[in-house]
Amino acid sequence: MSTTTVADTDRRFFDALIAADPATLDEVLDPEFLIVDVNAGAVTPRAEFVAFVASGAVRFTAIETFPGEAVTRQFGDTTVVVGRTAMEFTLPDGAQVRTGSRYTHVFVADGAGWRLASAQGTALA
Repeated sequence: MSTTTVADTDRRFFDALIAADPATLDEVLDPEFLIVDVNAGAVTPRAEFVAFVASGAVRFTAIETFPGEAVTRQFGDTTVVVGRTAMEFTLPDGAQVRTGSRYTHVFVADGAGWRLASAQGTALA
């Protein structure tokens, strides 16, 4: 197993969103990845999510994380992270969104390190 930590993989995920970097998303996302998005609550599979980000259909302009608030729990080869973000992004229709969120990320270990298997964001009022 790689020495990459869950925190490293979580950070790489957010950095890849800002950079619209499908290669990094390919590295950090598990093949069975699903996301429940913070804006509409839609369930989006890996390929569709990567395509949205890579094409600029959804464009992340800012993501601030609060690592000191993250709660991390490991269960064998699975780790659950509950954290908080403040983010700005543009939707396919051009609408600008600025929101705070609480998120749950589920990571699984494989021979290459940790991969993000599931993500859910909940908007904070």
